[in-house]
Amino acid sequence: MEWEMVAGLEIHARIKTETKMFCNCSNDTFGAEPNTHTCPVCTGFPGTLPVINSQAVILGAKTALALHCEIPHFSKFDRKSYFYPDLPAGYQISQFDEPISEGGYVEFFVGEEKKSIRMNRLHLENDAGKLVHEGGMSLVDLNRAGSPLMEMVTEADFRSPEEIVPFLKELQKILRTVGSSYADMEKGMMRCDVNVSLRPKGQKEFGTKTELKNMNSFTNIEKAVRAEIKRQKEILEKGGKIDQETRGWDVIKEVSLSQRSKEEAADYRYFPEPDLPPTTFTDEGIQTLQESVPELPAAKLERFVKQYKISWSTAEILSGDPELTQYFEIAAETSQNPKKTANWILGDFLAALNEREDISPMNCVLTPQNLGKMVQLIEKGTISGKIGKEIFPELLETGKDIEKLIQEKGLEQVSDTGEIEKICQEVLSENPQMVEDFKGGKEKVLGALVGQVMKKSRGQANPQMANEILRNILGK
Repeated sequence: MEWEMVAGLEIHARIKTETKMFCNCSNDTFGAEPNTHTCPVCTGFPGTLPVINSQAVILGAKTALALHCEIPHFSKFDRKSYFYPDLPAGYQISQFDEPISEGGYVEFFVGEEKKSIRMNRLHLENDAGKLVHEGGMSLVDLNRAGSPLMEMVTEADFRSPEEIVPFLKELQKILRTVGSSYADMEKGMMRCDVNVSLRPKGQKEFGTKTELKNMNSFTNIEKAVRAEIKRQKEILEKGGKIDQETRGWDVIKEVSLSQRSKEEAADYRYFPEPDLPPTTFTDEGIQTLQESVPELPAAKLERFVKQYKISWSTAEILSGDPELTQYFEIAAETSQNPKKTANWILGDFLAALNEREDISPMNCVLTPQNLGKMVQLIEKGTISGKIGKEIFPELLETGKDIEKLIQEKGLEQVSDTGEIEKICQEVLSENPQMVEDFKGGKEKVLGALVGQVMKKSRGQANPQMANEILRNILGK
């Protein structure tokens, strides 16, 4: 029998605000000493009152609009009651039946094929803390408790595991483009639950689903989904029954393990949060937010290919990071040569940035205007590409204006025919064997001779002119 996968995702992303969702504690908790960013509100002390972080609401709504969701005029927070050791209040403040948004869709690419997945909703809530298991003990760190979260729920539209990671990467790009979340999975700022089921090909009814919980790595998500499909398929083909349950992924053994049964829906005893007012949006407020949503990554990718005539793979990298996108567009406008600019950015520039974690594209001392000017000077023949490579590290380190640096070091490319011819004559007289080899039919020797000319001129000779002059002197 041929089986079809059906999957839906629930993604949690931490909202990029200075403070937590309902108190003034710092939201910058990654790497901090345990329990140093807490207060009576986020640790659930009786009698404390939460206050809504308005910036979290705005960023959540803006993200929802980027996901093409509808923003209702009225939404509210609810109490979701359940017990967990790192949830000190015994309930989570979330949104149930009247969330901040509903509907929507996300467009993304699998290879160069455009896909679309429907969204069910984006809603707001606060995070729980974190359990740390070590030395035979379970310790509670409440630094994360109360951090603002967006939960984004898709419809069960995924039909193959190959669609899931590209979708998540696109969603990550959207969050970063909007500026609502760092969405760093390694730091736990974006986590994903995957609901997976199988059904016979052609059947409309869904099969029994299992939930792969709290995945925080693209690689592990894909491995876990594939493993779960295989596990369910083996059970079904033996006539067995799939249990509705939550499963965790063991990254070492690369198997999923049963965590708890979900035969019955959990009774969270939702009721409107009595200590918080509802959230309201006017038509004008929604329109203002809509206008602030930037160009989305998928649209930008298509535009880059069309506008700049660069390859799909190059455009995919340049359109994926907001700062890199901004850097490239400014540099390309200055150079008037997008392809060559993209080559420099994806090569030397990104290599240098990858070695320095404290530098991002737009805070680098080598401004995009300066890099664009360097590309322009190379194309004009003012300096050679070799000279560009040599001075690039200094530009990255000092941020000096490229034209001033060329003047200071006397690096302008030599295009004087007489001067280059003189250097070519010297090179030929110093390399008689290479001359004989070339005359004997070894064309590749010409490249080595041009290299000698470049070396003797300290990289300043125009290589095209050197090539032509050498051929003329050698009679070919």
